[in-house]
Amino acid sequence: MSQLPNCPECQSDLTYEDGVLLVCPMCGHEWSPAAETEETESVVKDAFGNILTDGDSVTLIKDLKVKGSSNPLKQGTKVKNITLIDGDHNIDCKIDGFGPMKLKSEFVKKL
Repeated sequence: MSQLPNCPECQSDLTYEDGVLLVCPMCGHEWSPAAETEETESVVKDAFGNILTDGDSVTLIKDLKVKGSSNPLKQGTKVKNITLIDGDHNIDCKIDGFGPMKLKSEFVKKL
């Protein structure tokens, strides 16, 4: 018999299968085991579909206006050692000459 995962709501280990769903008798929570694996891994891709990871280097694929600055970030600007975060702007980085920034992965290309 395979080991079933604990309930994501109450962490009870008394879960059981009911058809294609997993059910927790303690709190009544029902979930799909396939949905559980999709939620735990979020993959961040650049504008061309390359998978990004922490520590990658990227370049900007278009000029980006920066709020509060009169100078935009120019296309081709290299960004080293990125950190992936959750949210709309999913790249946290430090750009030489500009400082700390948050970027959207759709505006970068992996080097």
